[in-house]
Order: sequence, then structure tokens, then C-alpha cells
Amino acid sequence: MNALASPDRRMQEVKENSLRSFNEAARFPVDYVEFDVQVTKDGCPVIFHDNFIFTKEDGKILDKRVTDLQLEDFLLYGPQNEQGKGGKPLLRKLKDGRIVNWNVQSDDPLCTLQEAFEKVNPRLGFNIELKFDDNLEYQEEELTCILQAILKVVFEYAKDRPIIFSSFQPDAAQVMRKLQSTYPVYFLTNGGTEIYADVRRNSLEEAIKLCLASGMQGIVSEARGIFRHPAAVPKIKEANLSLLTYGTLNNVPEAVYMQHLMGVNGVIVDLVQEITEAVSELITVPEPDLNADNLSNGAAKDAATPHFSQCEISFLLRLIPELVQ
Repeated sequence: MNALASPDRRMQEVKENSLRSFNEAARFPVDYVEFDVQVTKDGCPVIFHDNFIFTKEDGKILDKRVTDLQLEDFLLYGPQNEQGKGGKPLLRKLKDGRIVNWNVQSDDPLCTLQEAFEKVNPRLGFNIELKFDDNLEYQEEELTCILQAILKVVFEYAKDRPIIFSSFQPDAAQVMRKLQSTYPVYFLTNGGTEIYADVRRNSLEEAIKLCLASGMQGIVSEARGIFRHPAAVPKIKEANLSLLTYGTLNNVPEAVYMQHLMGVNGVIVDLVQEITEAVSELITVPEPDLNADNLSNGAAKDAATPHFSQCEISFLLRLIPELVQ
């Protein structure tokens, strides 16, 4: 995700949720790319994270809800596929309320879900987040209509590509599970790091109950939720659910490696190259080098790979909740 206010320039390299970013990720040993899908007013699934899209016109900042736009209007924002054609300036509202130009080093046009299926490396799986606004209430009929529009594209274009559906919206996740059984559905949760009116969103325990009651296959938790409540991991495993995590901690190799030791099945990261390379070094035990000239080098490599006893892991799991408060 592009963190436009971050001093870390890596967070502004490639436009998030773009065909270019997905194909860049495909160069590395990752199984899936995760992205957010919303459905335009005329029923087209598009890939965009924020609920509102911002532009500047005659010196004034204007915003539109993505789901209130026709597809044609949505695609007018930002760089265009047609050479020489300029789009509307694309701005973004930050968490602190500031609205800034969406400047990245490697820009790319907005895209539809269909385009992603057609133009992204076919070996790459898609983790499709079903995006809904926390501030709106949705009836089951509305959710069904939106999800059927997404499924229409998936069933027509997915072919053999692995697919996971996920959503923070409990009802949407449940409806998606009812509508199809071809692809797994995961429930997204903050893991108790934020509190919502809907209690199903407020803890890993509630997430487990929801998944078991609805026949969902897994949970995607904010990484801090796992570190604050490490005892939830074996409970999730005992429930025969998969566990993935997301969040800024997943851009720290040591945090990712610790989750590997805890039994987390996968992590969603922003810094794909850095994390895949660093974690590969952490979890790969070097082959012993029997050449006497290289013994010291081999020992140095082995020493760089952390090795924890069960006692040490237990200690770290007790310590970590205090560190991430």
C-alpha cells in the first residue's frame, strides 16, 4: 500500500492495486497478491482501496464515492492507457485528514478486476478483499447483488488461478460463502486492536466463532492482534482454520519470522522483495561446507540464522504482547 506521507521512499515506488504492482510482485517467490475490489454503479468490479476518490478541479478538491461512479468515470482518474491522453489529477486523503497528490515513482492506470485476470502473470493467486464501507449498513439483498457481480467476473476469467476471498464485513463474508463453494472465504479482523459496534469484529475469538458457524476456511488478522494474543494461534489451528496476517509489522523480517515459528500460514507484506529475501535467509539452514577454507564462512552464515528452543519461544510469546501494546 502506498504510504504517501512516509519518509520511506519504498512505500511510494509503484502504484498500489495496479497491474504493474501485481506483475512486479510476481517476480518474487510469492503465492498471492492481495487487493481490494469494489463494484461501480453500473456493476463493474474495479480494484481500488479507498471508499472515496479525490481530484482537483479549478482549484477545488472534489470527492466521489467509488461505488457511486460509472466505470467510465472511474477510469478517468490518474494516468490513462491511451498514449498522450491525460486523466483527472488523482489525490488521496491521509489518515490525518490531509489531502495530497498521489505521487509515486512508477505510476499506472486504475484497472478492473477483469483486466487483472487477463494481464497479471497467471501463476499468481489473487486474494480478493471484498471492500465495503464501515460507515454504511448493507442489507443481504444489496450484498448479494454486489458479490454476484464479482463472482461473474471470477467464474468467467479465473481459469486455474488460485483465489481467496476475504472481507472485514462479516455479513459479506457469510454471503460469499453461501453463494459459492469453489473458493475459500477468509474473515478479516483487526484482532482486537480496534473496537467496533459489531462484536464479531472485536477479537480473534469472535472471528473463530464466525468462521466455524459460517463454514469459512480461514482468518486474516492484523499482525499486532496475533502478537498481543499469541494463545489464539493454537485455537485457530485446532479449529482447522488457516491463519494469515497483514499490517506494518509485516514489513519487519524478524516479526515475519516469529510468526513463521508461531504457526502463521502466510503474511501480507508491502515490501515484497525485501521481506522475501530476508525471511528466506532466516528460515533456510545452510548446507554444511566441508571445505576447510570455507568452514568459518559457513559457521558465520549458520550463526546468522536464529535457532530457538521451545522454552525460548514460550518466553518470547509471553514478552511480545507487552512490546506491541
